[in-house]
Amino acid sequence: MTLIFESVRVATGSDEEGMLVFNGGKRLVAVLTHLGDQYGGVSGHWYLEVGFGRLDGPSHPTFADLGAAEEWLSRRMGGQR
Repeated sequence: MTLIFESVRVATGSDEEGMLVFNGGKRLVAVLTHLGDQYGGVSGHWYLEVGFGRLDGPSHPTFADLGAAEEWLSRRMGGQR
């Protein structure tokens, strides 16, 4: 599965560094934010702010890096194009 990450600022009120995640068809599938120092043990991780389609749901995991996020997103989407 091809995923495209595009840097963006997100108005969350604290952490603004974010990534829009598009599938190969250029459809927006997720928004990730980079967690700041106030988050202690997960500081520096990426957080699934919102997911669309198969990524929508109550689970909003954090990822150590964008590679881990990409792996989880691809697996969760199950090869959907």
